[in-house]
Amino acid sequence: MSDKFVIGLDYGSDSARALVVNARTGEELASSVKYYPRWTAGKYCDPSKNQYRQHPLDYIEVLEASVKECLAMCPADVAENVIGIAFDTTGSTPVFTDEEGTPLALLPEFAENPNAMFVLWKDHTAVKEAAEINALAKRWEIDYTAYCGGVYSSEWYWSKALHILREDEQVRGAAYSIVEHCEWMPALLTGVKRAKDIVRSRCACGHKAMWHAKWGGLPSEEFLTALDPLLLGFRDRLFTDTFTADVPVGHLTEEWAKRLGLTTDVVVAGGAFDCHMGAVGAGIEPYTMVRVIGTSTCDIMVASYEEMGDKLIAGICGQVDGSVIPGMIGLEAGQSAFGDVYAWFKRVLEFPLHCIVSQSTLLDEETKKKLIRETVDRIIPALTAEAEKLTDNGSTLVVTDWMNGRRTPFANQELTGTITGLTLGSLAPQIFKALVEATAFGSKAIVEQMRKEGVRIDNIIAIGGIPLKSPFVMQTLCDVLNMPIKVCRTEQACALGAAMFAATAAGFYERVEDARAAMNPGFDREYAPDAANAEKYAGLYKRYLEIGNFTENILTKH
Repeated sequence: MSDKFVIGLDYGSDSARALVVNARTGEELASSVKYYPRWTAGKYCDPSKNQYRQHPLDYIEVLEASVKECLAMCPADVAENVIGIAFDTTGSTPVFTDEEGTPLALLPEFAENPNAMFVLWKDHTAVKEAAEINALAKRWEIDYTAYCGGVYSSEWYWSKALHILREDEQVRGAAYSIVEHCEWMPALLTGVKRAKDIVRSRCACGHKAMWHAKWGGLPSEEFLTALDPLLLGFRDRLFTDTFTADVPVGHLTEEWAKRLGLTTDVVVAGGAFDCHMGAVGAGIEPYTMVRVIGTSTCDIMVASYEEMGDKLIAGICGQVDGSVIPGMIGLEAGQSAFGDVYAWFKRVLEFPLHCIVSQSTLLDEETKKKLIRETVDRIIPALTAEAEKLTDNGSTLVVTDWMNGRRTPFANQELTGTITGLTLGSLAPQIFKALVEATAFGSKAIVEQMRKEGVRIDNIIAIGGIPLKSPFVMQTLCDVLNMPIKVCRTEQACALGAAMFAATAAGFYERVEDARAAMNPGFDREYAPDAANAEKYAGLYKRYLEIGNFTENILTKH
């Protein structure tokens, strides 16, 4: 029998990755990364307002381009033997749709309206709405935030939906339903023509939309309309049931089979969030925390029903039955900024370069662009090389990592970062080192909160670009956590996890656990903590907490 193949699609913040995988062995045959063209051009976003929107055409165009490029790299018989495809995406990244389930931005009258586009996870325009949800939930007879850590975030479904409805009368008049990015992609490829027929993701709805079987699905109509009458009717037009990502949604339509170069026999699996599928791709097991480390972080764990019982974990981003592995409770936490913190510092340092080079009369425009690009690309490596030489940072610099607010413990998107202890002797490498330490301290705060709530953590697995490319960051994280960290071998753990779900939905494996065991890539390396550094960081971590508490109290008062 010929080998069978599956395709995993991983939609990140800046780009999408397609991965063609042998369903039997887990061998990665080909991969392709495509950046969202409109997003790359900076369209529809306003960082000064924390507004980050993505056009659905970006998602469609990179899907077609990346899959076709992957298949072109494979032997000729691979395409006809692809049996399944699955998607993971960022989240919560919702969009309003019409009655047919079409994102409003795909309609001519909304083509350039950011409020009709997908609201990216990192969009924080809905801080006010999140605060209102939290206040009402604490007064209501049912606390609908109970299974999402007790605090609802501006990064999530209802906050964003309500903010858009309040802000945009045109969208408000056309909005019929709401769909998450990870739900829309499978619906698109299987030809769903009605919003009510979209298969809803247990992962997305449980973690971000306050869905729980205990109260019959979504929050009650009474709760939603008490929050704001603008939400009237949405609950009835949305959904009651949700499904785990191993459940097949349907098959590729003839149109999409032709566009992708595949057959209509290809099974499309249900969607889920990137980090949850990535955890499966990395080989998650009970008592293991998988840390997806990139622009932000997402921390995923699984626990048995017996282990969880009636326990509610405060301060995290949710505990959801089947959000990671069907038949287990998935736990989610994370940081709103990790690599983004380093990227911010790089932008600060490169700003004068842009000004000076752009004003030069000795260079042509193409040379200017090349000079800037090559210089900017060397900033982080240069900072890293110098920071690695430092035995300490003068023991004065302590940073809080909330440049994009705080996701966990206890979501608060109104928080801002701080740099304390600056002197006239503080140079860029010292500041960079303190920023790296801050992201590690934020990680430690999550681990400590989990343990405080009775969650057992024996092992840590790291996936993503930073774990594979930055030993300095990973050793710092290892020393701060004072725990060994294994780094997943593949650069595409999220796409590989999606491929595992595709293989299960297509019937090649009976359970996701079977796909995980057969297709797991293993580990690239393991970091061990340095005892002396771990002791030093234990003291600095206490200062991080003290400074964090101090600044949070000041911001809360204002």
